[in-house]
Amino acid sequence: MDWTRYDAALFDLDGVVTPTAIVHMRAWSEMFNAFLATRGVTEPYTDADYFAHVDGKPRYDGVRSFLASRDIVLPEGDPTDGPDAETVAGLGNRKNAAFMEVLHRDGMQAYPGSLHLLDHLTTLGTKVAVVSSSQNARPVLEAAGLIDRFPVIVDGLVARQEGLPGKPAPDTFLAAAARLGVAKERAVVLEDAESGVAAGRAGDFGLVIGVDRGAGVEALTRNGADLVVSDLDELVK
Repeated sequence: MDWTRYDAALFDLDGVVTPTAIVHMRAWSEMFNAFLATRGVTEPYTDADYFAHVDGKPRYDGVRSFLASRDIVLPEGDPTDGPDAETVAGLGNRKNAAFMEVLHRDGMQAYPGSLHLLDHLTTLGTKVAVVSSSQNARPVLEAAGLIDRFPVIVDGLVARQEGLPGKPAPDTFLAAAARLGVAKERAVVLEDAESGVAAGRAGDFGLVIGVDRGAGVEALTRNGADLVVSDLDELVK
């Protein structure tokens, strides 16, 4: 990997920098299966559903996509809906409450390989940003002690405030590159989700790297990854 060919690295957060995907997966599973039980649906929510419908997407888009896979229609509701509301927003907020409880209780540690790559990019003077669909990107980075490593953070809150469509649309990645003052052709996208690598490909970035934390090499490649690694340590010379 010749990093001198690029001026910036745009990191997804969950599953790329921090192992928050595990916490997300657990929170989604508990929330959706409890909900399905109230509806009498016998086909459970599984990890396969996470990768197919939820991974990498804004929270409410993930709820909407999974419900559609089970032919369930709920009112959209509003972001202010409580976690008990039987709405798309209510279910999303119910999952978020479970996630935040685990984060505050257990804390967060970054992947060692991701820290190694961040250190390497610092020595090269490569600019970095976090581009996450999560509205909890800042609390996660703070819990991991990494908030000061990323001068640019484009997360779900920024996307909502600025009306940016979520992944697989490329808009959040493009916004991060613009904030860094880097042309998209000189920026590398690092993603572990199918929707994320698809966003990188749609944005015509210089390089799209898939990080296989469970989605699979074939799926990441099919959706737009130029290169797939199992850990970011592989990208350090």
